[in-house]
Amino acid sequence: MTLNRRTMLALGTGATALAMTGTATAAHAREHTGSVPSDSELARSLPGGFRSRCATVNGVRLHYVTGGHGRPLLLVPGWPQTWWAYRKVMPQLARTHRVIAVDLRGMGGSDKPAGGYDKKTMAADLHALVRHLGHRQVDIAGHDIGAMVAFAFAANHPEATRRLALLDTPHPDESEYDLRLLYRPGTGTALWWWAVNQLQQLPEQLMCGRMRHVIDWLFAHSLADQNLVGEADREIYAHAYNSPQAIRAGTGWYQACHQDIADLAGYGRLTMPVLGIGGNFTYEDLQRKLTAQATDVRMVRASKSVHYLPEEEPEVVAGALLDFFG
Repeated sequence: MTLNRRTMLALGTGATALAMTGTATAAHAREHTGSVPSDSELARSLPGGFRSRCATVNGVRLHYVTGGHGRPLLLVPGWPQTWWAYRKVMPQLARTHRVIAVDLRGMGGSDKPAGGYDKKTMAADLHALVRHLGHRQVDIAGHDIGAMVAFAFAANHPEATRRLALLDTPHPDESEYDLRLLYRPGTGTALWWWAVNQLQQLPEQLMCGRMRHVIDWLFAHSLADQNLVGEADREIYAHAYNSPQAIRAGTGWYQACHQDIADLAGYGRLTMPVLGIGGNFTYEDLQRKLTAQATDVRMVRASKSVHYLPEEEPEVVAGALLDFFG
């Protein structure tokens, strides 16, 4: 079977994992492992001298984890994850870079204000953090929501962007309005989280204290091997999103897509070098959009990945980032 982004959306991610491996993905066994380690404990568990820090910038308190030595490299994660999504690549990157893995506004250990979830404002948060840390220019890589923010960072702060890498996800554009909500039986699975996260209050009421169910569903339908994201990792993500404030903030990232689409219309083509790392089913779509949005684009395919690239193929991601950022 030939699979591309259109086929993937029609099949649903669970079926794409089946197409890749020939075996169905099973739900991960849920066994409570006790209390979740703090960000400080998690940071110290990684090779590279990583430490957990916070800074108040642009009117919001941001949590970040930093370690390593060399040119600064900003890593930006997505929903429903935290900086911990980069744990498998951070030690290798830290050998030659000063790695800064940040929790976005509304994420993990960062503040969760009432607003400011459009990607331009979130990019301004990161720009202020970069300046706070004493850096004039950084390399930046983002995944999922983090890729949207990383693109906005480069578009709005080109002088501060040496190179940009986007993992699997482009900036929102008009095509988001064409996402299907309903498929005929047996023909696909809707990207329901785009619709659910547009709602006010109901997501908090439904998901508060239950985000582990959401996280397990997403991974069950997106990972060919469920062991790539273990029990402890899932507990860390669920703990970060279980509160009403965290769920509300997460919905804010999606509800801001209308403003994000309007903002994109005002951006010119990016002129700094841009790397796109696409999963096996998103590569062509990401390539098509990036070549229209930037003048200097390189592409790498993570052929065994569906969406969570830094956890599915950390060697491919780390190698591509090191080759690109130098």
